[in-house]
Amino acid sequence: MNKIIFCLFAVVLYFAVGQALQCYKCDLGVGSLCFTTKTTCDAGQHCFSGVGKAAGFVDIKMKGCLELAKCNKTEQVSFPSNSSSKVTFYTMEKTCCSTDLCNSALSHFHFSAVSMAFTIITSLFMVKILI
Repeated sequence: MNKIIFCLFAVVLYFAVGQALQCYKCDLGVGSLCFTTKTTCDAGQHCFSGVGKAAGFVDIKMKGCLELAKCNKTEQVSFPSNSSSKVTFYTMEKTCCSTDLCNSALSHFHFSAVSMAFTIITSLFMVKILI
């Protein structure tokens, strides 16, 4: 009976570790400067990196979590938004990815694979002890 309970716990732990996608977040970066923090996405979101132009000439970037339906699209934000004579404030192409911390300019090791491997190894070790 203990083995069954432990195996169920291991399966739940495996899915809990694998489902929370972590991404880098940068609300707005100018040029090559973008202060990033780590954030956890909600269900149905992927990490994204956005690169664009503000006022037609200033390079800007954003990073964070984005709904899958908005991925890999170009967003155009105009100002004022309700006027008939709109001026484009910025245009940004948002590219998505679906592994932990994949929206970094630098290559990082993806921790979701490590977490899942650790969970599986721990589960097998504990099953071996309980046998």
